Amino acid sequence: MTEREALAALLRERSVSFGDFLLSSGQRSHYYIDARRTTMSAEGQVLIGRVGLDAIRQAGWSPRSVGGLTMGADPIAYSIARASVDAPPLIHAFSVRKAAKDHGTGRRIEGHFEPGTEVVVIEDTVTSGGSAIQAVEAVREAGGVVLGVLALVDRESGGKTRLEASGLRVVVITTTTELLGKP
Repeated sequence: MTEREALAALLRERSVSFGDFLLSSGQRSHYYIDARRTTMSAEGQVLIGRVGLDAIRQAGWSPRSVGGLTMGADPIAYSIARASVDAPPLIHAFSVRKAAKDHGTGRRIEGHFEPGTEVVVIEDTVTSGGSAIQAVEAVREAGGVVLGVLALVDRESGGKTRLEASGLRVVVITTTTELLGKP
């Protein structure tokens, strides 16, 4: 079994639930993918770091940093940053807040980021693409350069197409079809 297949199996085992769910996109679904149950596990972090780093490099991207909208993107970005220590060059991580802080430095983006930084925006589960678009807009407003979007899971609900229509290249690690056998 490849590391990508092992990651898909872990997602299937830990992160997929069936029932009636309201998604952050506003859509209803008979299944929910709570990627955090995998991305915040020890085994998941190792697999996501290696598979995510490989996906970034296979895409031909050379970001200085990776990150996205907190909190779904955070453990994925941190795992990729950690994996890059074992397979340089280093890639650092950042987090995008939903809103700028009203105290301290007032930053919306925390971590390894400054104007001009080339980044890959991370998304845990793409449904409508809204969270990734929020992160991309925040990065661009802060002067960052977005190379593309790396998504752990594509729910195949139009989000990837929406992101691509906005001019972004999107790389997906796995899909609902791969996890469940159906979109």
